[in-house]
Amino acid sequence: MRTELITAADVTVAAEPAAKADKLVDRLTRHVLAPAGVYLAVRLVGVAILGVLAAVHDRNLLDVLKAWDGDWYLTIARDGYATTNFGMVDAAGHFTPNTTLAFFPGYPLVVGMLGRLTTTALPLVGVAASLIAGLAASYGVVRLPQDRKAGLITVALFAATPMAVTLSMVYSEALFSALAAWTLVGVMERRWWLAASCCAAAGLVRPSSGVLILIVIVAVVIYGRSAKAWIAAIVCPLGLVAFLGWVADRTGSVTGWFTVQKAGWGTAFDFGANTGEFIRYVLTGDTSVMETANMVTVLGAVVLCVIAVLRKLPWPLVAYGLGLVVMTAGSSGVTYSKMRLLVPAFTLLIPVAIGLSRRRNGTVLAVLVASALVSGWIGAYALTGWKYAI
Repeated sequence: MRTELITAADVTVAAEPAAKADKLVDRLTRHVLAPAGVYLAVRLVGVAILGVLAAVHDRNLLDVLKAWDGDWYLTIARDGYATTNFGMVDAAGHFTPNTTLAFFPGYPLVVGMLGRLTTTALPLVGVAASLIAGLAASYGVVRLPQDRKAGLITVALFAATPMAVTLSMVYSEALFSALAAWTLVGVMERRWWLAASCCAAAGLVRPSSGVLILIVIVAVVIYGRSAKAWIAAIVCPLGLVAFLGWVADRTGSVTGWFTVQKAGWGTAFDFGANTGEFIRYVLTGDTSVMETANMVTVLGAVVLCVIAVLRKLPWPLVAYGLGLVVMTAGSSGVTYSKMRLLVPAFTLLIPVAIGLSRRRNGTVLAVLVASALVSGWIGAYALTGWKYAI
């Protein structure tokens, strides 16, 4: 029997391929196009799966990408806030002169402006607007963990959330996520004008901008040492206040927007009563995959809030994620929309991303690929096999 000795030189030679691979990954990680590349790769997987299922169900991919709220946004982008029925109804099956006021103007305004610059069909313009906004979001999200690798993993997880398909649709999720990400970057880096302008714009896109407004104001109170910071605190709520004020004037009621939401979609803050009843129904009844996925996503978001606190994530990031979970889980309305409403809660993914960043590259890649595939299937099924709105 011959015994072979393993020398230090042999170990060095064996380690060289791994070291070269790590250097290549590090180089790609730090490339300026890395956030966009990661985001696009994950979203392309999702859209590809959607395309396959759309073909199986004999559906046009573009029609699917503009389904449900997308049709409302396109109508507003094209015709403004119409007061006459144009063939669409709210969740209660009605249409009133105020029904369209339920939808915030920011996203359709962007789509309408871009639509006037091209002869491309408006649905394609809407998809392009979401794509551009998603890319902008990726460059904001990547900066929040303050570690490049963890930031890129957060981008990938964000693009692979259960209902991330809405990031590629004629929906406002991508635009709101971009504005929210850059608002938080502004707060974390004490860039007050960036925080204020993005927060004010977010107020024209989603009611959940109220969470961002509180974060900016509290940050100014804690950290503000200049007139610029205090002016930012005044500017940040202007978008939300302006839209709600306009709706109040048009409806003749200070609570006009909330009334329209409750009448048309049954949406109101009920301190989680509706969500609790839905969870009880899923746990005790014969429910579908989509209903189960919604329950798991909401409960998972709550768990991630706890983890974010335990991991001592910076308070603006915890507050943002927690605020979105409270608004989503604490409101009644279309229960199947809760997965979609949690898509912009990307800060809750940061502790997961930090944990993954400490694993081997192969493990990270496997988790991200699996996440992209699962997300792609859920989104595709929601739009082609599921008959209710998302």
